[in-house]
Amino acid sequence: MISMRSVTTFLILPGILLAAFLQGCAVRPIQPAAKSRDHAYIVYHPAPPEGKRLRLAVKDLIDLKGQVTSAGSEYLSKNSPPAARDAACMEAARQRHVEIVGKTNVTEFAIGTSGVNDYFGTPKNYLGGRPRLIPGGSSSGSAVAVANGSADVAFGSDTAGSIRTPAACCGVFGLKTTFGLVSLRGVFSLSPHLDTVGPMAKDISHLVVGMDLLKPGFSARYAQAVSAHPTGRTLRIGRLHIPGTDAAIDRAVDAALAAAHFRVVPLDDAFAKKWAQAQKNARSVALAEGWLGLQQFLTKPGVSAPTKATILLGELEYANNYGPALAAQGDWKRTLRGVFEKVDFIAVPTLRSLPPQLPWWFRFALLEAQVFDLQNTAAVNFAGNPALAVPIPLQGKSVSLTSLQLIGPPRSEAPLVNAGRIVSMGGKTPKRK
Repeated sequence: MISMRSVTTFLILPGILLAAFLQGCAVRPIQPAAKSRDHAYIVYHPAPPEGKRLRLAVKDLIDLKGQVTSAGSEYLSKNSPPAARDAACMEAARQRHVEIVGKTNVTEFAIGTSGVNDYFGTPKNYLGGRPRLIPGGSSSGSAVAVANGSADVAFGSDTAGSIRTPAACCGVFGLKTTFGLVSLRGVFSLSPHLDTVGPMAKDISHLVVGMDLLKPGFSARYAQAVSAHPTGRTLRIGRLHIPGTDAAIDRAVDAALAAAHFRVVPLDDAFAKKWAQAQKNARSVALAEGWLGLQQFLTKPGVSAPTKATILLGELEYANNYGPALAAQGDWKRTLRGVFEKVDFIAVPTLRSLPPQLPWWFRFALLEAQVFDLQNTAAVNFAGNPALAVPIPLQGKSVSLTSLQLIGPPRSEAPLVNAGRIVSMGGKTPKRK
């Protein structure tokens, strides 16, 4: 049954969307923006030119002692105290004395997929040249930081695709980790049932380093995976085809799998239908839990109209779909376990089409919905499995790269990253040291 408050939300939502449109069309005063390279950072501390330490960028959902965690929000940046301690996931990075170059930009409250941030500035994605493409969100700044070379590794968070989508948009690697593998203590929460933290990097070697910072000992496990499967010839890849995918992207994925010499196993339409339902359920959970955690900000100054509209959409999801979606989670996990008895990994395009162009004048909630619909990512969060976005060549388009998503069983990050290495090397055997 729909509550009276939900009815009220439904009635006022068009007005909020209209306000978002008008807000963008009006001449707005210039807002303080991140004074950093390509708006990738909210707080930026460039490494010294002669520095030799690993440069790490940290998404501004993750607490760093003595710094405000803004979550991409004007309101939080002005009204929150500095963090009293680091987030738990920063422990190894501190112990190893890496160069933390800053807190990276993020879609406001991480409740968006475009990567647009009206207050701090939108990170610049140069992959598509002009007109500019969206950077993808919500880990937009982290993706741009590694893409433009200002960081070797960046930490991001992923609730429904927030690492893999910007990785796909910006042409870098992004790893969504197994749910619960990396501690979320000290990380701004969006969806307690879906949130994860993971690394992003421009190449596999730095991605391994980043994962080893989050889970010490990962490098050794990765080396074992490489030794066990130096090539793709013994790996079985379940190929999932998603209706509505750009044909050029499907061809690019198939070409990358063939070049890697994987044993490709087609997945049937019955599984594709279950995947589509899991996507919908994940969306319901993400939006509903976003509303549960963020409704307190609906009346706060500085929160943008598109963000408020997205939060309010979550109330409708909570009222109508949240309970049934959570109830279906166990069945979806069992379905994936069955698939992984037959294949080692699942392959699917990270996005069904090229990233949309960045709006010139305004952002609106419908843009976030559009990008969310392009993602083939949320079903993975719903199961809690790890997944890796891998840049691959794209022919016949204005952009030279697209992204392959590889999905593995729970806690298979090391073999999964090795499979990504095989793809990135085009199936070549690694040289012996």
